[in-house]
Amino acid sequence: AKQQDFFLKDSRTSQSRFRACSHPPPMAIGKNKKIKTGKKGNKKRLQDPFVRKEWYDVRAPNVFRKRVVGKTVVTKTAGTKIASDGLKGRVFTCSLADLANSEDKSFRKIKLRCEDVVGQACLTNFWGMDFTSDKLRSLVRKWQSLIEAHVDVKTLDGYLIRMFCIGFTRRQTNQLRKTSYAKSSQIRAIRKKMIDIMTKVASHCDLKHLVRRFIAESIGSTIQRACERTYPLQDVYIRKVKMLKAPKFDAVKLQELHADIPGRDDTGVKVAVAGAPAAPVVAAPVQAPLVGEQPQ
Repeated sequence: AKQQDFFLKDSRTSQSRFRACSHPPPMAIGKNKKIKTGKKGNKKRLQDPFVRKEWYDVRAPNVFRKRVVGKTVVTKTAGTKIASDGLKGRVFTCSLADLANSEDKSFRKIKLRCEDVVGQACLTNFWGMDFTSDKLRSLVRKWQSLIEAHVDVKTLDGYLIRMFCIGFTRRQTNQLRKTSYAKSSQIRAIRKKMIDIMTKVASHCDLKHLVRRFIAESIGSTIQRACERTYPLQDVYIRKVKMLKAPKFDAVKLQELHADIPGRDDTGVKVAVAGAPAAPVVAAPVQAPLVGEQPQ
């Protein structure tokens, strides 16, 4: 048998059988479809992805002093894919220092969730709160007890939230002992008071007034005063608020949350320019005396 033969025929079985050859015959390029040949003019043109994007303003509720938080980007409406559907449900995290115009509250992070889109503005609502990591680590020290408590409570307007409270024991007046550890019975009593106060405050107000209490730190102060007789506390905060369940969307309530409050807009105050002419002073009209009344 020759080495160049590719197919051999078996005389006994009358079937063609394949022999592995070290040098198979060459194959034409046009016959094999698996061989890729370069085609001219088929390169995809590169396009900037932001050409198909548009920007929307993120507006915070009127509980906060600063209303416009920032901007967010979304793909433009194309076909059945609407841009507003991509924005609804989006959660934004921002610092309370920016929302309240106060640097003292920079350790709190506020979560805002987009509920509706009106024009080029995303109307948001409160969706949670948390501490920054550096603030939480700065509170933990040696020679004191850390006490934490959490509770699930429903507000008057139907929001189910989970509140986390944190507090630390402090040294008493004229204390000589180095440590300030509380007993287990005292810790249980303090934790019970924390849960009772958080439940009472949150269940007797709606979400808007509850957020105002979070900003003012009034719940932590109330817990600290209530636990003073059990064991003195310090650095009592509502550490975290998690939204578990929200009621059905109500457009009227959302519009009330975003109604402009006088005195809370970002417009400036008129400033007198040096060299500018003063505004004319208009005298108040003098009312004529009534009949029988002495003129003043």
